[in-house]
Amino acid sequence: MDIDQADPAELTALREAFAVDGGGDCALGREAVRVFEAQHGVVLPEPYRTFVAEISDGSSHGPPEYGLVGLAEGAKGQLPAQPFPLTRAWLWEEDEGPYDDLEAVIEQVAGHGSLMLGTDGCGMDWHLVVTGPFRGHVWLVTGEGALPFGAEFGSTTAGSGFAGWVRHWSQGLEWFDTE
Repeated sequence: MDIDQADPAELTALREAFAVDGGGDCALGREAVRVFEAQHGVVLPEPYRTFVAEISDGSSHGPPEYGLVGLAEGAKGQLPAQPFPLTRAWLWEEDEGPYDDLEAVIEQVAGHGSLMLGTDGCGMDWHLVVTGPFRGHVWLVTGEGALPFGAEFGSTTAGSGFAGWVRHWSQGLEWFDTE
């Protein structure tokens, strides 16, 4: 997964997945993306960066279940320039670790170093990590814990980044499919 350069094949697959021919009417444009990045102190990982600039800034038909939110909406309440705090899956519902304030740590997982991509409902939100070692990866953040999409899910068909996450969805696979 190259998060610094967009793969033309991945961009083609993203256009097909969202039924967008050529330049998307609701794409933000490169300048708007640069302004967003400057305001938030991050550089978006590819191919998501090119997706919102040239293809589409969100989509009502997913992924996830309730649609892909636009860049500005995905940044609401987020601190994308802060480091994403996780390096492995964490089920905090069962963690009795020595935390002074567990809720504050959970808030960092949901709000630091990522943009929300959308929700499957019931508190199951998908995030694109934009800082740290998992930059470019998609994570599922729920009320019970957080885990990275891809290998951690047991999937052999999807990469852990935005394009792999969309490919998995466009193939009609359930999130936890192992085939």
